[in-house]
Amino acid sequence: MEHIGIEPSILYLGTPVVLLGTTDHDGHPNLAPMSSAFWLGWRCVLGMSTSSKTTQNLLATGEVTINLPSTAQVGAVDRIAKTTGSDPMSEARVERGYRHVRDKFGVAGLTPVDSETVRPPRVAECPVTMEAVVEKARPLAEDLGGWGMVFEVRVQRVHVHPSITMEGHENRIDPDLWRPLIMSFQQFYGLGDQVHPSRLAEIPELSYRTEDIDRAAATGQTVG
Repeated sequence: MEHIGIEPSILYLGTPVVLLGTTDHDGHPNLAPMSSAFWLGWRCVLGMSTSSKTTQNLLATGEVTINLPSTAQVGAVDRIAKTTGSDPMSEARVERGYRHVRDKFGVAGLTPVDSETVRPPRVAECPVTMEAVVEKARPLAEDLGGWGMVFEVRVQRVHVHPSITMEGHENRIDPDLWRPLIMSFQQFYGLGDQVHPSRLAEIPELSYRTEDIDRAAATGQTVG
């Protein structure tokens, strides 16, 4: 079948939904759903608007929690999908129907839990949560006015619900048990069953281990 040329306004072809937890200078928490995230080792790359409260908090504090909801938390995610912690809001947010919300956890119906190494709280209901610190930040699309920011963050802790761990393996998540929430062209989806064995699975996961994991293990508890 031949391809045809099209010009979609967005290119969200399918990425995991994450809830980013941050705090402002006063320690007040913010929770923001987004799906512009990917991982290499224990580094995560996050992309978001410069007008986002999360962007402002990340630049100010350098700390974040990355909480991955399953399909079971889709309602909670959707309840804060058009909310922002920014006050005043940007014109673009106003035009798109956003509203300012200070208590994102309350509106979502989610439970904040203390982190071990960063100040922002994690989300108790999310099966996977991570604590991370910003290593680098750079503008995105500077030629178009710099409307976005890209953050490289280093993960310091990974917490999971025991229900998704792989039997017989202390440090592995079972992909048959883990059902992440996926965003595709602004719609929520879940994963289906495995469609084919992967040759990549023949490579032991330990071979991908980086020094960041040892560095994380040496990071002591800094917040209570």
